[in-house]
This record gives sequence, C-alpha cells and structure tokens, in this order.
Amino acid sequence: MNKQPDTAFDNSTHKKVTRKVSVAVIGAGTAGQNAFRQAKKIKDDALIINDGFWTTTCIAVGCMPSKLLIAAADRAYDTNHSSEFGIHATAQIDGKQVMERVRAERSHFASYIEEQVDSWSEDSKIAGRAYINKQGLIEVNDELIAADKIIVATGSSPFIPDGWADKLGDTLLTSDTVFELADLPKSMAVVGAGAIGLELAQAFTRLGVDVTLFNQVKRVAGLKDDDINNKAIDCLSHELTMHLGSNITDVGSKAVGSQRNAAAFIDYEDSAGKMQQWQGEYVLVATGRRNNIHELGVENLGVKLDEKNRPQQLDKKTGKIGDLDVYIVGDANANLPLLHVASDEGFSAGSMVCDNKKDAYIRPPATPFSIVFCSPQIINVGMSLPDIEQDPTLEHVIGKVSFDNQGRSRVMGVNCGLLHIYGCKKTDRILGASMVGPDAEYIGHILAMAITNDLTVKDMLDTPFYHPTILEGLRTALHDVQDLMEIPYQSLDTQKNNS
Repeated sequence: MNKQPDTAFDNSTHKKVTRKVSVAVIGAGTAGQNAFRQAKKIKDDALIINDGFWTTTCIAVGCMPSKLLIAAADRAYDTNHSSEFGIHATAQIDGKQVMERVRAERSHFASYIEEQVDSWSEDSKIAGRAYINKQGLIEVNDELIAADKIIVATGSSPFIPDGWADKLGDTLLTSDTVFELADLPKSMAVVGAGAIGLELAQAFTRLGVDVTLFNQVKRVAGLKDDDINNKAIDCLSHELTMHLGSNITDVGSKAVGSQRNAAAFIDYEDSAGKMQQWQGEYVLVATGRRNNIHELGVENLGVKLDEKNRPQQLDKKTGKIGDLDVYIVGDANANLPLLHVASDEGFSAGSMVCDNKKDAYIRPPATPFSIVFCSPQIINVGMSLPDIEQDPTLEHVIGKVSFDNQGRSRVMGVNCGLLHIYGCKKTDRILGASMVGPDAEYIGHILAMAITNDLTVKDMLDTPFYHPTILEGLRTALHDVQDLMEIPYQSLDTQKNNS
C-alpha cells in the first residue's frame, strides 16, 4: 500500500509485521475467490483472508437455497392448480422434508467451493476478521500484514431497520436465516417487495404458508416502467396478499398461549390511510442488503465512503479506487449486487495486480440485466425507461406484446404478462427492455446478448423463432418496434434474392 511503513514494525503499536505480500484479498465470496485465483496466477505470495463461511452468498443464503425453495413451491402449485387441464389433485406438503432438501442440496453445491478452497495452500489463506489500521497494515488474528495491493470483497448483509431486531426477537427472519427453519411456519409477513421479498413471499405462499407482503411504495421488483409494474402487480395479486403503499409504524412480538410462544405483530397505515395490525408467526425482513465495509477500516487507506457506505471514485470496470492500490469489488462496493457482476469485478481486480498491465484482462462492464424468479418472472435489461426519457439525444419507441393471449403461453396456462422493448429510432438498436411474463429469463438473455453484441432490430428479426414457443412473443414486440420506427422489414431471404 502507499501507506506501508518503511520498516518491518508498526510504530504505533510496536507490533512486528509478520509478513509482506504483493496482494491481500479480504473476503472469500464470489468476487473475492475470483480475484484471489486470478492474482495467484501472477503473484505467488497472494493471500486471502475471510471471516465466516468460505463459500459464497449465492450458495449459502442467496440464489441457490431460494431457487430450491421455489422449485418445491412450483411443484406444489402445479399439483394444486391443474384442474383447468382436467387433472384434479391436492399436494400433501411435508414442510420438514422441504426445508431438509433445501439445506441438503445447498450443502451439495457448497461442497464444490469448499473442495476448491481446501486445495489452496494453508499459508495463502487466513480465517479471521481483518481490520486495516491507520498505518495501512492488515490486522487479523495475531498477524500484522503489509500488502502492496488490497482487494476488498467483504460482501453484504441483510439490512434491518433500527430497533426491529430487539422488538421482534426470535420472530425476526432475514434471507440469511430463513433457510434454517426446521419446518414451514403457519404464517409470515414479508417486508419488502424487491427480488428477495417477492420470490420468498410467493414460494412460501405456494407451500401453504399464510403470507402477507408489505411494501412502502406501490411498486414491485424495483420496476421503473409503470405499465410493466402495474401488470406485475395484477399477475401476482391472483395468489399473493399484498399491502403496497403501506407505512409500517411499529413492529414487535408478544407472548401468546399457555406455552408463552412468541407471536409477531406489525402496526401499519394502509394505502387508504387507515391504521391496521397484522399478527403472525414470523416477520421476514427483505428490505435490501448493505455492504460490510463499515468496520473494515478502509478509510485508513484513503477510501472515501458516502452516507450509504458506498466507495467514491470507483472504477466500475476494475473496482479500483482512484489512484490508490485498493480495489473494492462485488457486493462490497454496492454497485450492482448481482453474482455475475461480482464475478466479473473480482476477475478484473485480480487481473489488475499484474505488473505488466498489457497482459491484464479486464472484463468489460456487463449489460445491466436482472431477473426476479417469481411467477411470472420479471426482467430488466439495458437502460431503464426513465433513464432513456431523461436523455434528450435518445429518440425512442416502445415495442409491446401482451402474453395474456399469446399462443404457447395460453396452451401452458401461464398467460399473464407484458413485454416492453425500448428501441432507438436513429440506430435501430435496442436500448433496454422490461418484462413480466413466462420464460422471461430466456427472453432477457436474448435481449442482453443483442445489446451486448450491438445487434439491430433487423438482425434479431432475421433469426428464426420456432412455432409454437413463448419466445414468439419476443418477435411480436420486435416487429412492433420496427413498425414504430417506420423501417421497412426485409427478410433474410429477400436480402439474398436482391443480392
């Protein structure tokens, strides 16, 4: 580091520096492990320090256990809702087995990461909580480490509003603790209608839990396109009890029954301004996540944080902070807390420690892309509609398709949805898209690939769309974009004949 002492002693504490390394990675999640692996290719003395589990947020408390819960929920839902096909059945849900499978399969996925970590030499990894002191040295356990470059990848933790933990006590759940439930509860409130809140609220509902979803604004999944947001609320409200636009005034728990079991309560003002109270077994707080760097001491390296602990002067390609030899990557930088973004940022930061920058491979920033795995799924790709509308240089059109009567969607009984594609009239390129509907994850990938590879709307329409598929809805929306652009459509065959 620039603040590394000239001697092998920390003069403020009189502790001897136990080792000097070229690169120290703090945090062993997705970004940290990628950064360490890449740095280790170049610097033999690269070191990784981690406090807590040595897997990833995705595997331990995020993507994978939530999808395992959703998979069980979807099986139950399909069993209970097949009467329109002439199939009548009722799912018998074993809550303990559901949760046991979630944890067992999570352990299976984690074993691959743990095997990789076990393969690293013992002298290249330290289990413990790191702190960067005022001399720029890393204090961890009984060691004092001087590093030329530091990569911070300490991840994030669930955000809990002030006072809620004390008031709710054992009735409080977060995405970090909910998968440890031994059995499915009878009732639950979910606070927050972002990706985590929506996915878990719907999954538990489908598994027979009485779920009520609260959100302060009348939006779900952070949708910024009003029409898509309204359609998402319409589709989801068929099975979810939602109090959108509600203001929670108090939370707590109280003893009930002869066994003094705790019950949670939420006092709230509904969207009509009327005071109400919810009571139930648990409150799952899904009000977002915050990075874990506030107690790390990065300010001692010259890193400046804003009021939300986000690092300033951040290079979003590499995670580098200004001219410092400090890199903050993954959820720790609060840029885009998504696994594929964390992976790319970690890889790029690990590559940047190469002395010969010509050989360093920096992955370009990915096209913005997010998926919410509720049903119907929700995606956002590229620029948002408000960002497009605020740019006076972008003359845009909105191509639309409804999935309410789309052929294959209706065949499958999943016909609720809407897709908007934002096209640029000057360039015939796709600026972004937003969608709620069936197979949105696949449509989102196709649109992200088109934006990343600079494909025109015509390029996309010249590719085959097999019939009957839900993806034909994408073609309909693309045709709508082209019609609004008033660009005459020529098929690939017509082009070949003309040439």
